[in-house]
Amino acid sequence: MPKILVARPIFPDVIERLKQYFDVDWNQGDVLAADELKRRLADKDGALTAGEPIDAGVLAAAPRLRVVSNMAVGYNNFDMAAFNAANVLGTNTPDVLNESTADFGWALMMAAARRIAESEHWLRAGKWQKWSYDGFLGSDLYGSTLGVIGMGRIGQALARRAKGFNMQVIYHNRSRVAPEIEAELNAEYASKQDLLRRADHVVLVVPYSKESHHTIGAAEFALMKPTATLTNIARGGIVDDAALVEALRSKQIAAAGLDVFEGEPHLNPDLLSVPNVVLTPHIASATEATRRAMANLAADNLIAGLGVGPRAGQPPNPINPDVIGKARS
Repeated sequence: MPKILVARPIFPDVIERLKQYFDVDWNQGDVLAADELKRRLADKDGALTAGEPIDAGVLAAAPRLRVVSNMAVGYNNFDMAAFNAANVLGTNTPDVLNESTADFGWALMMAAARRIAESEHWLRAGKWQKWSYDGFLGSDLYGSTLGVIGMGRIGQALARRAKGFNMQVIYHNRSRVAPEIEAELNAEYASKQDLLRRADHVVLVVPYSKESHHTIGAAEFALMKPTATLTNIARGGIVDDAALVEALRSKQIAAAGLDVFEGEPHLNPDLLSVPNVVLTPHIASATEATRRAMANLAADNLIAGLGVGPRAGQPPNPINPDVIGKARS
């Protein structure tokens, strides 16, 4: 029976599914340290991860490892060059979290625009003594301009929601989406600089890579309206968090909402000292239905990738399908 490592606590019923096919080593505690991860992968044929870094060193220490299934859409924790060199299959879990993540992005954007977290903290501190005409004035979403950077599945889901708010949608992407999608979403393609100048609310939904590192930094904040908001539901590192702190403190932009951070779960401590930012702990996909769907899809990928189950050899979401069927090298 193939051996697998489940590197994080997940739903017990998903573990029971996996036990039908595998000898399961399930980590139910804290995130595994790098050395412990290597040790526990040494005799494994597969792994189910949720952000653990898997690079050439890890693969070299696990000569039997053939499939690593990431319980996430993003896979910047995988060194795909090393995966390809070793003929190790990587998989991810796209699509099942699109709507939940878009819902959360919308909620985070609204919270930032309407100063919900800031005003709640003020109320909880006992500072509310009277109504005031200028108390916590925010900015409207209805009738404003939404700028989406990254018009993939989640970006398109956000753009669909903008219709109900009568928003103008502009977007920037590595390449333009198909004309029929632009027409369906009533979305206009723009350069990044033009989008930043025009948008009232900017939402980031781009995958992380070396090329997208600090997509938004000091130069970009200088282009934005002083009334604008920024929402990041993509990945930490897309935004230069230190530059964001300065932009918020100086009121270069009005507010921000962040679900992801550079170096998370650690974050720039200065973010805690600025009132006009909403901070959440990477929970954009955190509904029970969505997280269950992600866990089960990750299990499906691992089961099929290791050549067992009803879809043996045909995992639903291969990242590097060219290695399927090749011997581990």
